[in-house]
Amino acid sequence: MNGRSTTTPGPTRGHRLARLLGTVALAAALLSAGCADRGDDAGSTSEAPAGAEQAQPGAAEAPAADRAEVPPAGAGERAAEPSTELGVGQRAIVYTGSVTVRVDDVEAAAASAVGIATGAGGFLGGDNRSSDESRSEATLQLRVPADRFGAVVEEIARLGEQLRRDVKTDDVTEETLDLDARIATQQARVESGRRLLAQAKSLSDLVMLESELAKREADLASLEARKRRLADLTALSTITAVLLGPNARAPEDDEPSTGFLAGLDGGWTAFVASLRILLTVLGALLPFVVAIGLPVLGGIWLSRRLRGRASRRRAPAPTPQSPPVPAQSSAPPD
Repeated sequence: MNGRSTTTPGPTRGHRLARLLGTVALAAALLSAGCADRGDDAGSTSEAPAGAEQAQPGAAEAPAADRAEVPPAGAGERAAEPSTELGVGQRAIVYTGSVTVRVDDVEAAAASAVGIATGAGGFLGGDNRSSDESRSEATLQLRVPADRFGAVVEEIARLGEQLRRDVKTDDVTEETLDLDARIATQQARVESGRRLLAQAKSLSDLVMLESELAKREADLASLEARKRRLADLTALSTITAVLLGPNARAPEDDEPSTGFLAGLDGGWTAFVASLRILLTVLGALLPFVVAIGLPVLGGIWLSRRLRGRASRRRAPAPTPQSPPVPAQSSAPPD
């Protein structure tokens, strides 16, 4: 104290320069940190889609079998699409046809038709022949491979004069695919039932599981039978060959035409059919009439006869009538 004063020296030029440099360095550090943070955010955003699949929990640990059993969304639609895009050779098509041919010799033509079918790898499925003095014809059911269907029909048509041809196709591809899926499902159900049956502990469980397994096996057998039937129809086509002799009438000739004669023929046919039905009914009732009607009529006749005799016995005897007395005329005296 003693009149002395203490003064704080002011900042020098060096101190001010050092503070300025420190402030600039701090600002630069903060600015670089902010840029780095924005760059990290942008990098993480750009890398997120690429690692999205790897970031899913449990994706890497899932076994191959599980991934196979659980297909991704939309896989069913993608798998079903090729079935509608199958080529003609890959589709299941049932061919059926009939051809009517007029030939000079039915027996020779029938033998040729059977030879054509067997030569194509098929066989004779049915043979129906009729022959008399007025006409002769044969109807053959031929089974031939589907890929030879058209060629066999053409060869049979060239045996004589073709009168009629009818060819039909039936696409059973969807039905075949559906049967395959149902058979696979039913087979899995049968296997599951067998496993459960092997693990049955009580008699009631055993009986119940045996009944259920028998039902599942029957359903599976029915589906497999339908599949075999479809496979047979698609593998072997059916051709009905109708061979007519020179005098045989074609099927279309039997169809009635229109007009007065056609109406008359139809009316006569209906009258004959009605008369035939009436005679059939009368023939069926005749035994009942004989067995029941005759005794009834005999009883009625006998009762009337007995009633007449009884009435005659009860009737009183007639009284004799005296002859009439002639009337006397009163004449005046003479």
